[in-house]
Amino acid sequence: MNAVLLIPLAGPMQSWGTRSRFQVRDTEREPSKSGVIGLLCAALGRDRAESINDLTALKMGVRVDREGLLKKDFQTTQNVIVANMNDWEDQISNRYYLADAAFLVGLEENEQVLLQLHNALLNPVWPLFLGRKAYVPSLPLYLSDGLQRNITLRTALLGYRLLSRPKKEERIRLILESSTVTHESRMDNPISFCLGRREFRERFVNTEFVPIDIFSKEDDNVPIANTP
Repeated sequence: MNAVLLIPLAGPMQSWGTRSRFQVRDTEREPSKSGVIGLLCAALGRDRAESINDLTALKMGVRVDREGLLKKDFQTTQNVIVANMNDWEDQISNRYYLADAAFLVGLEENEQVLLQLHNALLNPVWPLFLGRKAYVPSLPLYLSDGLQRNITLRTALLGYRLLSRPKKEERIRLILESSTVTHESRMDNPISFCLGRREFRERFVNTEFVPIDIFSKEDDNVPIANTP
């Protein structure tokens, strides 16, 4: 049986875009696989030109402990080169992000691969951020007990304590990557991060809603990621 690496992603602001074009920068409602793999590349110190085939093979799941609020940041960018590659102009952009969200990401693979990633999260080569460079995590991405051995992805995600107990929700979302074609697809499995020729392939996921009562009430007394 494979192992599972658990990574907490919580912070005041985070963004996981998959369809961003030009002046509109989107975000999904939970971490994208391309965003998580990019984060792992930063931890490993892996250049954009290097292969990421070993990372795209990871099976990913996300537990949504706190949905967060969808917000929009209005920005002006100066001196942006235009399509003819000769002129420069100022551009206005709308950048969406999630405020006060908390996620537990799980990655399933053989233990040797995940052990390297676990160690990299403890001592990352480059700074780690939640989708955009200004969005720093409020929690360390390294969990001392984050490497779970001989366990399935779903079991690991449901068995770990909550990062933050939701205030209103009676259930939480669980998104698990699937090897079969389902009604949910995500175009966020990267083929290459090389500048000028970034490529992504489709992957499939299943979403289920889990009653909050399955988690121990003791979690109420040890909130990990609650913010005011």
